[in-house]
Amino acid sequence: MAETQEKAPKAPGKGGTKPAPEGGKGKKDKAPAGAVDHAPKAAEGTPRLQDYYHQTVRPKIQKDFALPNPHQVPRLEKVVLNVGMGDAAKNPKQLETAVEELGLITGQHAVITRAKKAIANFGLRAGMPVGATVTLRGARMYEFLDRFITLAIPRIRDFRGLPSRSFDGRGNYTFGIKEQMIFPEINFDKVEKIHGMDITIVTSTERDDLAMALLRELGWPFRGETPQRVA
Repeated sequence: MAETQEKAPKAPGKGGTKPAPEGGKGKKDKAPAGAVDHAPKAAEGTPRLQDYYHQTVRPKIQKDFALPNPHQVPRLEKVVLNVGMGDAAKNPKQLETAVEELGLITGQHAVITRAKKAIANFGLRAGMPVGATVTLRGARMYEFLDRFITLAIPRIRDFRGLPSRSFDGRGNYTFGIKEQMIFPEINFDKVEKIHGMDITIVTSTERDDLAMALLRELGWPFRGETPQRVA
């Protein structure tokens, strides 16, 4: 019986089969020295304030309030920034500027808010633009709050702390600022109109005392208190 001739393996290429890498299926060979890797890089760690929450704030609140379940510890869910402009319909350029400024401040595109119903006394019709808003979650939320606490608040003139009675009874905190120039991302020379904004911090708890403790431990500068320093 004639011996069966073994077929030579096909070279890699069109129609061929690539040989499996050494060390087992699914493992990739290391790139050679000096090679340029064009693959997208993973995010380098979590935001500083988010890491501080998990490492320090969360266990401290659970201990201070004697919470048996770690899921009862409050957490930040979202931060909403809202700019109201009653004359937005008459000055569309100023509304566009407000949208751009919110984008610079938060790193996320803002959306235009519109009136839900007509109000004759204010000359509003349903669907008319009345301002701009942006909602932050996850890493961008923590990064914004970190910049706000460490960079923006020290730029407020005659600052004496943020109000401690601005909770809504369901664990959410809302406050207002008078000028957008406190944010370092805003170029003072390009500001055409000074306007304020409302900022709402939504937490996972419905207890104001837990929400206040959460913000306090994150370094929130409540009026009459010395804020905690984030490591």
